[in-house]
Amino acid sequence: MRRESVVEKGFFGDFGGSFIPEDLKSILDRIGEAFEKYKEDPDFLEEYCYYLKEYVGRENPLTFAKNLTEEVGGAKIYLKREDLNHTGAHKINNVLGQILLAKKIGAKRIIAETGAGQHGVATATACAMVGLPCTIYMGKKDTERQRLNVFRMELLGAEVVAVDKGRGRLKEAVDEAFGDLLKNHETTFYLIGSAVGPYPYPEMVKYFQAVISEESKRQILDKEGKLPTAVVACVGGGSNAIGSFAHYIDEKEVRLIGVEPAEAASISLGKPAVFHGYRSLTLLDEHGEALPTSSIAAGLDYQGVGPEHSYLHTTGRGEYVSVTGEEALEAFQQLSKTEGIIPALESSHAVSHAIKLAKELHQEDIIIVNLSGRGDKDVEQVFEMLK
Repeated sequence: MRRESVVEKGFFGDFGGSFIPEDLKSILDRIGEAFEKYKEDPDFLEEYCYYLKEYVGRENPLTFAKNLTEEVGGAKIYLKREDLNHTGAHKINNVLGQILLAKKIGAKRIIAETGAGQHGVATATACAMVGLPCTIYMGKKDTERQRLNVFRMELLGAEVVAVDKGRGRLKEAVDEAFGDLLKNHETTFYLIGSAVGPYPYPEMVKYFQAVISEESKRQILDKEGKLPTAVVACVGGGSNAIGSFAHYIDEKEVRLIGVEPAEAASISLGKPAVFHGYRSLTLLDEHGEALPTSSIAAGLDYQGVGPEHSYLHTTGRGEYVSVTGEEALEAFQQLSKTEGIIPALESSHAVSHAIKLAKELHQEDIIIVNLSGRGDKDVEQVFEMLK
């Protein structure tokens, strides 16, 4: 058995850290050192901001959902339009930052995991742009329900590996990616898609996704002259949510609300445990093993959650609620019909709770919903479910 190494970095209260085999420690330390160096480097930041503007198309709008607001009644609902990014989701914000970092440290190959496929598509896109080969690990079950995204990744030049171990979901994809990194660490950079994993990944992903709240905060002050009552975002691993919350965490009057799938509610039902190299709230069975989960949204189908979300929950700064698959499916249809915007099933969980919340608030209140991705990838799946 390999000796475990605990690194006193990257903790959020009792959560986070780096509980990893010794042979992985030096690999991730190198990435952490590069991140700490380049996140303050003006040339690196200039290049990153260039690609956010010229390649991703930022900044994206903060759209007032006028029709939905009138139909629901109560608070004003605004949508932060991450669905309008190149590749169709928030994932590209983090991918671009990490791909530029990988180039700085001389990586020759990129690997990544993906659930719904959006992180895989973003990674394949960025690798095509910079000319690096990439391998994407995806649970076999997820490749079947996200066939369009699998084809998109392959079209972009990526090798997609369907992982059929265990339940063939996101957990198993992450396991395989870490195994690849151990064997090929001299040439390979593991580009994690969510704010999970051992240090430095949760901090690094948050740093690159914080552009979401940096923009929305400025935009809502321009539009309404005040901060929102609440910011609402879906939570699986938690990258879009932590990016949506980042610039509001110190604004105590703003409610931060994460929305989990009821079928995989790690924060609401989980217990503190070490999972995939970090300590966080995790869904466990009676034997202390990761509990099987099943959500209609592949990107939320994960037993763990980012350590900072666990910290925000236990300190009371964040509020975490759950929405069923049926409720998310209703919100998917309602937003499509009222606003002409088809949301990802992941984002539909946040939309569902925002609709409930708006009814409880007053007309002068404001809700910002992070629309983390567009629903093109889910239309076939929703068609089959409704049929």
